Amino acid sequence: MTVALPRPCGSLDASHQVEASYPWCQWRQWYEHQMGWPTQGGPLELLTGVRFDVLELPADAGFAVLGRVPRTGPVAFDGQARKMRFLTAAGSADELPALLDWLEWGGVALELTALGPGGRMAAPAPVGGGRGRCGRLGPSGSREAVWVRPPEPGCEVEPTLPVTGLGGDGGAPDLVRLVSAAATECHRTRLLRAGKARRDQPTGNQPLAFSYASRMSAGTRPRSLTL
Repeated sequence: MTVALPRPCGSLDASHQVEASYPWCQWRQWYEHQMGWPTQGGPLELLTGVRFDVLELPADAGFAVLGRVPRTGPVAFDGQARKMRFLTAAGSADELPALLDWLEWGGVALELTALGPGGRMAAPAPVGGGRGRCGRLGPSGSREAVWVRPPEPGCEVEPTLPVTGLGGDGGAPDLVRLVSAAATECHRTRLLRAGKARRDQPTGNQPLAFSYASRMSAGTRPRSLTL
């Protein structure tokens, strides 16, 4: 049995048909040559812990953070994983546990994680100088990974990444403020989900009835018990 293997990325210039069949080859060229970022695989992934780390949180919390923190580094949205990924300075993944403790979020269940050395993230569709070529060949649909706040092609990414320190170093955003906003929104989102789950639970033949425990927690105890 003969197995057909993909042609190497280096042959893209020789055939437009190959470009259409394997768009991730062009994506790799854009990221590695224009951005200087290491990549892996096809579908393409960006390696973390080299040029940047990544702060990862649920999409709904991430969009809320964007509204609270107008100045961040590049930010990507992964529609398939429903995750928002904030690029941060390399080494910041190791700082996250201590930062959460210092911000008094230690021990609280948060869907807030960091990707550092050895980590990978789905490569969003290229932007800027690569939009006309690479963007056209990218996968369609709302479930693809896209840049929400894109990097600037041809520029060093490090000066734009959140780092530890008030106001950041050299004009970069402040990592502490970003983590604080992310933790707050992750916690808020978790509480909202829990409340929605309780409201959606069936209540049998009495849809408007509430248990005594739920009325206690909501502050709506029977009048005879409030005196």
